Amino acid sequence: MNVPFFNAGESNARYADELKAAAARVIDSGWYILGEEVAAFEQEFAAYCGVRHAVGVGNGLDALSLILRGYKELGALREGDEIIVPGNTFIASFLAITENRLVPVPVEPDAATFNIDPVRLNEAIGPRTRAIMAVHLYGQLADMPVLASVAKQHGLLLIEDAAQAHGARRDGRKAGAFGDAAGFSFFPTKNLGALGDAGAVVTDDAALAAQVAALRNYGSDVKYHHPFRGVNSRLDEMQAAMLRVKLKYLDEDVQRRRQVARRYRDAIRQPDILLPAVAHEEQHAWHLFVVRSGHRDALQQHLQGCGIQSQVHYPVPPHRQPAYAMLQGAHLPLTDRLHREVLSLPMGPTLPGDAVEQVIQACQAFGCSP
Repeated sequence: MNVPFFNAGESNARYADELKAAAARVIDSGWYILGEEVAAFEQEFAAYCGVRHAVGVGNGLDALSLILRGYKELGALREGDEIIVPGNTFIASFLAITENRLVPVPVEPDAATFNIDPVRLNEAIGPRTRAIMAVHLYGQLADMPVLASVAKQHGLLLIEDAAQAHGARRDGRKAGAFGDAAGFSFFPTKNLGALGDAGAVVTDDAALAAQVAALRNYGSDVKYHHPFRGVNSRLDEMQAAMLRVKLKYLDEDVQRRRQVARRYRDAIRQPDILLPAVAHEEQHAWHLFVVRSGHRDALQQHLQGCGIQSQVHYPVPPHRQPAYAMLQGAHLPLTDRLHREVLSLPMGPTLPGDAVEQVIQACQAFGCSP
C-alpha cells in the first residue's frame, strides 16, 4: 500500500462531527473576528501550556515577529540588537528577527539532538546580544534549563520558537512555559493544527501580552485608538473554534506519535540510517521523525519506490538562502551537513501499524550503494 507522509484529512475526520458543530456555532453567532471563541481558546491554550496569557494571531511567523516587536515597543529591544538563533531551523525563525530590523546570529546545533548547542551559544554572546531564540526542532525541547541559566547570567531575553513542539514537556512543564515568551504555529500539519493558518503567543508577562494583543489589531488597545503602528494578524473565530475541539485530543495524539517513534527506534537497524537521539522519549512531541543518511537522496528514492512518502526538513538552511546572502559567509559546517543528510519519515496520530511496519521494512532493505 501507499504510505502518505501525513494525512491531515484523515486526522481531522476522527472528530469531524465536533468540528462541524463548532463551525455551525461560529456561523450562527454572527461574530467572526475577536469574539468568544478566540477568548476561550486563548484561556484554554494558556492553561494547557501552564502560562498566564495566550494571544491568538494569524500564523506562527507573526507570533515570533510580534513577540520581538512587542519587546521593541516595551524598550527591551532596539533596532540593530543581536538575537542568537539556531542555524539549523526553518527560515521563519530568521524572518521574524530581520523583519524587526534585528540581527540574527546563527549558532551550530548539538550533533545529537539537532537543537541549539548551549556551549556554542555561550561563545556567540557579544556586546549587542539581547536575546536567545530557542527552537524546539522536530518536537524535542531545546535544553531549556541550561539556556535559561545562560540567559539569566547575561541578562538576555529567552524566546521559544515552539512551532513544532505542541505537547512537548520536561519535568512537568510544557513547551511555551520555559522562556519569557513563546510563539506557536497552528499550521494544519502541526501536532495541534488549525484548518488554515493560525498562531499564538504565550507568556507570563502581562505587559507583553497586552502589547501583542494591540499590535495584532492595527496597534489598537481601544477601538479606533491606535497608540502603535500595528498590523492585522488576528486569530479568527472559525480557526479558534476548530482549535478548541482539537486541543482536547492533543495529548492523546502526541502519545500515539510517541508509540510510532518508539517502534521506529526499536526496529530500524540499518547502518546507513542514523536514528534521532532522544534524551527523554516520553517528553518528545514527535512532530517529525527525522533520520540522517549520507545517502539521503538515494534513501528517499528507495522509499518512494516502496510506496512511502518522505520529506526533507529542510534542504537549504537559512544562511544559504538568497534572502540571507549577507550570512552566506557564516561557518556552520554541521548545519550544512545536517541539511544534506536529514529525511523525515511518515509520522502522525493516524498512521496505522501496518504502515509503520512497511516503513520499517523498507528502511531495513535499503543498501548504502546509491
